Amino acid sequence: MVVLQIYTPLSLPTTTARSYTVPITASSSNFSLPSQKQPKSNIWISEFRSKSLNFLLSGALTLGLSLTGVGFAEAKVGVNKPELLPKEFSVVIDVAGFLSDGQERRIAQEIGDIEKDTGFKLRVLAQNYPDTPGLAIRDFWQVDDRTIVFVADPTFGNILNFNVGATVDLDIPRSFWSRLAGKYGNIFYWKEKGEDSSIEAAVMAISNCLREPVGPNNCSEVK
Repeated sequence: MVVLQIYTPLSLPTTTARSYTVPITASSSNFSLPSQKQPKSNIWISEFRSKSLNFLLSGALTLGLSLTGVGFAEAKVGVNKPELLPKEFSVVIDVAGFLSDGQERRIAQEIGDIEKDTGFKLRVLAQNYPDTPGLAIRDFWQVDDRTIVFVADPTFGNILNFNVGATVDLDIPRSFWSRLAGKYGNIFYWKEKGEDSSIEAAVMAISNCLREPVGPNNCSEVK
């Protein structure tokens, strides 16, 4: 079991965000988020509202939250490096250098199509903690309730991490995010195929999910 340090939370005035992550158990292939009625020892600590986005963007990524509900320790310093932001607006920020220029353009085009077709905003940050703009992206991206912040960081094992706005949360089953991370974010997948493949696969899976009609079975498969 790994318990990571998570930075002291700050308030996020512009959004109500929910964080869905997976434990650092590379052998796990199927993940699900239990209902609130399940025993406390089995509950994922998966919802921090506005605090969760700050944890994620501070670089700790909330990956240390285990299936046993282990708490978290506070770190002393958060990450806020606006100097790492691009000079011009971009929906994809790759400070880790995982993506080629062509891949960034394809992902940005897909994100533009998603926003045009669904109204939801997907934003991608690829980083290697602590080299990250961190909390500086809140204002840069104008994160709100219709925003999905996707942070790709392999530091703690699973490379896929998501913070989901409240409006997105109403339409997308919470289990989708954990299943997505389990399929394309596990360490075996990105070690074999590369961080870039993991990121591109996740973006396309999110795109497919967001385009499905809302219903009891939407996003039941990670495509």
